[in-house]
Amino acid sequence: MKHNLILTVLLAIAACSPGASDAAQSSPSASVHAESGLRVIPLTVTSTSGKKHSFRVEVAASPFEQAKGLMYRRSMGPDEGMIFPLDAPRAASFWMRNTVIPLDIIYVGVDGRISNIAANAVPYDESPLRSVGLVKGVLELNGGRAAALGIAAGDKVDW
Repeated sequence: MKHNLILTVLLAIAACSPGASDAAQSSPSASVHAESGLRVIPLTVTSTSGKKHSFRVEVAASPFEQAKGLMYRRSMGPDEGMIFPLDAPRAASFWMRNTVIPLDIIYVGVDGRISNIAANAVPYDESPLRSVGLVKGVLELNGGRAAALGIAAGDKVDW
């Protein structure tokens, strides 16, 4: 009887424990980042020559998530990043306030192609890094990663 009570309590606790977020459950390829708690999704950059580069990126969807971005982050894997999808296409400007690691800030135009890259943005620099034209999203990768992979303006970004 005592074992049945313990088993019942353990099952009740397990049933009430938080599981994966609804966003992560809605897509079999999505997960949640251990540090930020943001949804992680696959993202692909396809060069104009057809070469593909795959990444796992955190989605900064809300205004709060976008304002924080990668601030205070001390490291990021080579094939990780963060995507900032914009509700409506607009000119975008990013800075590196409280950002510890150098970043490549990649502006994705309304056509899904890279319009420009602010390469190796300097940690803590508050100078505005602007998009060329209207963008529908901004992708952040480790500084120098775009050049190392040959990612350039005109490449297609899908997420």
